[in-house]
Amino acid sequence: MSTIIYINQACIESLDITPAKIAIEKLLANWDETPESDRQFQIELVWDKEDGDPRELSEISEVRLWFVRLDATYPWFSYLLDWRLELSRYAAMLVPHEFKREGDGYVLQYNPEALELFVMQKVFTISLWLKSRGIESTTKLQQMTQSLGYEIDSAFFNLL
Repeated sequence: MSTIIYINQACIESLDITPAKIAIEKLLANWDETPESDRQFQIELVWDKEDGDPRELSEISEVRLWFVRLDATYPWFSYLLDWRLELSRYAAMLVPHEFKREGDGYVLQYNPEALELFVMQKVFTISLWLKSRGIESTTKLQQMTQSLGYEIDSAFFNLL
């Protein structure tokens, strides 16, 4: 079960990552006692957009900057996300993208080069973090990269 981290507008405007920090530090302190299925987060953002503001949250610079600070403080945080639900939004906060009209809706399209750099940086960072925690399995990390369109062979991790 995911833990929801609630981030309000005041936190975003002041770049206050305390709610995330508290949740992350609590999880890390109780890592061994916490079932793997409970080692994941969702982020619930509360941002009051002005009437008529068509932007998605990932298009609002204050929101993106908050995520940049979170990612700079915890560069392996994406591993702790409920990645099936949250990883694409997290990436959208950190990777240049645009919304393309497709049919009756819009599709998120990342800048391909920026996404590739983001994915590889996360692979290197998270691999080191996992090793520092004594975790040898890279299955979840490989699944995360697959969800963003990148297939990373298991042999690649032997190089790290």
